[in-house]
Amino acid sequence: MTELFMGLWSSYGFPLLIILFKIMALVLPLIICVAYLTYFERKVIGYMQLRLGPNTVGPFGLFQPFADAIKLMHKEIILPTAASSFIFIMAPILTFTLSLVAWAVIPVGAGLVISNVNVGVLYLFAISSLGVYGIIMAGWASNSKYAFLGALRSAAQMISYEVSIGVVIACVLLCVGSLNLTDVVMAQKKIWFVIPLMPMFVVFIISILAETNRAPFDLPEAEAELVAGYNVEYSSMTFALFFLGEYANMILMSALTTILFLGGWLPPFQCSFFSMIPGVVWFAAKVAFVLFIFLWVRATFPRYRYDQLMRLGWKVFLPLTLLWLVITATVIKLTGWTASMSTGVLS
Repeated sequence: MTELFMGLWSSYGFPLLIILFKIMALVLPLIICVAYLTYFERKVIGYMQLRLGPNTVGPFGLFQPFADAIKLMHKEIILPTAASSFIFIMAPILTFTLSLVAWAVIPVGAGLVISNVNVGVLYLFAISSLGVYGIIMAGWASNSKYAFLGALRSAAQMISYEVSIGVVIACVLLCVGSLNLTDVVMAQKKIWFVIPLMPMFVVFIISILAETNRAPFDLPEAEAELVAGYNVEYSSMTFALFFLGEYANMILMSALTTILFLGGWLPPFQCSFFSMIPGVVWFAAKVAFVLFIFLWVRATFPRYRYDQLMRLGWKVFLPLTLLWLVITATVIKLTGWTASMSTGVLS
């Protein structure tokens, strides 16, 4: 009996414990980062607008995220009378869960990834596509025309810009020759892809702004004509899950940008001084830089009209990314410029 127990422990119990430890080691810091991203957003935009931002709760307002969380937890969860209760509750849970599940294949350092699968990019595509369902479920289950219209607008926006994001990622994968995100990082040892693929980097940044429903593409909120979009009927922690899911997606897209274009955890130059700094620190610094672009854009640009948003996605970005995909494939075919996955050196 003891041998059977030890065999089960060594075969299933201990590996499962290791996986759970990896998940907690990633998810807990991520949730804290999501909470403090709301704080830094208010601080950064406040300084850009000559305001102080949060400065009352704790030193420099550092406890403001905890105050917001306690306030939301103590509010009442209101279910609309004619709403579909189960779907109404499941929608924000699905949205927040998907924003965390996607991190399973994101490498934050050399060997620091929960699942180093060879189809990591396809996995991210699948998870990001499922994100639309949470919003559609929220709009439909609310039994409100305003919420449903907001959900339709948001779904159309997300699907439109997923197309351009997919083509941009295809350009990167052509240069790498692998769907493994660790291979994508290692292929940038000599040169980050942001340099040869600069136009695609710009398109990708703009597309992830629209994909995450951030300004100037925050049309789903549409407080002037749709009250608050798909989440108009939500309150308390159900609203908080949508709110946290949006910010978790911002961090996820910033991490993906870092991996695809900014060399992941690799230092900008291969020298002894930069190599002394841990790769996780480089990764976090690059993610913070992309997140600053999110906040910078929100404080700078006015909101697009919906027809402008759709025209940009379908009539500008889609033809441009397809053209660049053909150019990239042609250059690789004619010159043999590809990234060697085994050494990470461009050949």
